[in-house]
Amino acid sequence: MTTLTLHELARKMAGIDFALLQTHAGGEIAGRPMSNNGDVDYDGDSWFFALDSTDMVREIAADPAVALGFTGSKSLLGKPPLFVHVQGRAALLRDRATMAQHWVKDLERWFEQGVDTPGLVLIHVHARRIHYWDGEDQGEISV
Repeated sequence: MTTLTLHELARKMAGIDFALLQTHAGGEIAGRPMSNNGDVDYDGDSWFFALDSTDMVREIAADPAVALGFTGSKSLLGKPPLFVHVQGRAALLRDRATMAQHWVKDLERWFEQGVDTPGLVLIHVHARRIHYWDGEDQGEISV
């Protein structure tokens, strides 16, 4: 078993854009794919945009404990991909200046008015514990 640092794990995660964001939903667990919008230099923090009117935002407001699942692509030699599971806490941010720091033009596909889109929310997930599986190696990082 190899123990990776957060920086080493982040290098292995480079290029993984999509995560499965999981929330607590009335005694059940809900999940949906979310894009990092190209912000893939992982440091224990993930940023996602959503609308205030979504179930996901209501679920996070009720219980900020969330999980993220990341999967890399299979290697050319057939080695299993990198799997990463993050346990963390989510915060709902509505500050336009903070949103602007994480905004990319491609988001206008979903949010036509940019950071001025009515009801826009930035979800900030801060990792507390990270599990990873990389072929035969696996480990855990506390953040």
